[in-house]
Amino acid sequence: MALSSHDRELLDGSLGTGAAFAMRLVVRAARATGATRLIDISAAHVDSCLYHGEATLDFVHRLTKGGARVRVPTTLNVGALDLLHPELYRGDPATAKRGRLLMDRYRSLGARATFTCAPYQLADARPALGDQVAWGESNAIAFCNSVLGARTNRYGDFIDVAAAITGRVPDAGLHRTEARRATLVLRLADDVPASLRDHDVLFPVLGIVLGRRAGSAVAAIDGLPPGQSEDRLKALGAAAASSGSVAMFHVVGSTPEAATLDLALQRQRPERVELIRVDELRAAHDELSTAEGERLAAVSLGTPHASLRELDRYAAMLGDRRVHRDVECMVSTGRDVMAQASERGIVERLRGAGVEIVVDTCSYIAPVLRRAAGPVMTDSGKWAYYAPGNIGAAVVYGSSAECIRSAVAGRVVRDLRPWGGR
Repeated sequence: MALSSHDRELLDGSLGTGAAFAMRLVVRAARATGATRLIDISAAHVDSCLYHGEATLDFVHRLTKGGARVRVPTTLNVGALDLLHPELYRGDPATAKRGRLLMDRYRSLGARATFTCAPYQLADARPALGDQVAWGESNAIAFCNSVLGARTNRYGDFIDVAAAITGRVPDAGLHRTEARRATLVLRLADDVPASLRDHDVLFPVLGIVLGRRAGSAVAAIDGLPPGQSEDRLKALGAAAASSGSVAMFHVVGSTPEAATLDLALQRQRPERVELIRVDELRAAHDELSTAEGERLAAVSLGTPHASLRELDRYAAMLGDRRVHRDVECMVSTGRDVMAQASERGIVERLRGAGVEIVVDTCSYIAPVLRRAAGPVMTDSGKWAYYAPGNIGAAVVYGSSAECIRSAVAGRVVRDLRPWGGR
C-alpha cells in the first residue's frame, strides 16, 4: 500500500501514541477492503460516543491518553442521554454517568458537541457534492451519499474516530465513482396510487422495502414524483439502512446523481429490474405496527432527529390544540436545531401544547419515555423497526398527521385514504 510521509509519521508514533493507534486501524481497514492507497477526508461524523459498555470508554481513553486530537472538523452522533435535560433520563444512574463521561471524552478529542444523528441539518457541517468524508450512523451515511452526493463508506465504531484523527480513509467502496452506480432498479408498479406516491406516509414504508430488496446494493427507485423533499428522503434512507445495509440509493429526479435513470446507472444496464406493488407496501406498512386497537400511551416523533421544518409542521398541525392528558408526546431533535426553533418561537408553541423536546439522544435508544410500556405511535420507520427490541415498546406506525391527531385525541386515529381507502 502506498503511504504518504505524513501517514508514516502517524504510524511510527512521531505525532503521539493515540494517533499511531488510530492510523494502524485505518491501515488495517484499507487492507481489509483491498485498497492500495489512502485518501484525505474533509470532515467526519462519529458514532462511537454512544455508550455500549466499558469497552467504549476504554477505547477513547487510549486515544486521549495518547494525546490524540481530531484532524478534520468532526461532529458527534447521539449519546446515551440528553445533556441539556438530564432530568428526562429514567434509567440506571450509573449507566447515565458512564454515558455522560463517554460524551465528554469525545469532546476532549476536539470533536464538536452536536450529538445528533442528522448532522446534514447543520448548515456549516454539510459536505458538498463530491466531498470525501468519513461518517458513522446508518441514516447519516445513506443521506450523505444519496441526498448530498458526498462520499463516505459505512464507518462504524471505532474506525469513524480513527479516520477523524488521521484525516485519512481507504480509497475503496463508495468513495469511488464506479461503486456508486445503481445495479438494481426498483420501479413502482402501476397499482401504487398517485395519492400514495406523493404522501409522507409512504417514504418510511418504501425504505423498509428498499432495505429488504437491496441489502447492501445500490438501488435506483423509479416512479416517484421528482423533487422530493430532504425530510422525505431522510425518512426513506433511515428505514432502508435499518431493514437492510443500504449506504446509498438513488431516487430518479430527486437525488443529485440521478437526474435521470440512465445517469443513476452510469449509462450501463442494470443487473436487475424489479417492481414494487401496492400489496407489498401495504404489508410492510402493517408489519411496522406491533400493537392493535385504539389504546395509546405515547407518541414519539423525530427519528432521525426532526428538522426545523418538521418541528414547524408539528406545531402547525397542533395549532391551538393540546396533547391529551393521558398521552405522552415526545419529539427528538438536535440541540442546534432546537436552538433555531426556539429563536422562532416553535419550541414554545410545542411545549405549550404539551410536547416534550429531547436532544442529544433518541427515545428508542435511551430510557426517556415515561409511558413506553404502553402502545407508542411513531411516524418513523426506523423507530418502529428498532424500538420493540431496544426498549420493548409496542408500536403503532402512522403518518405525522395521524400521530398528531392521535396525540390530541388520546387514542389511535387512522387515515387510510392514501392507501386507497382500505
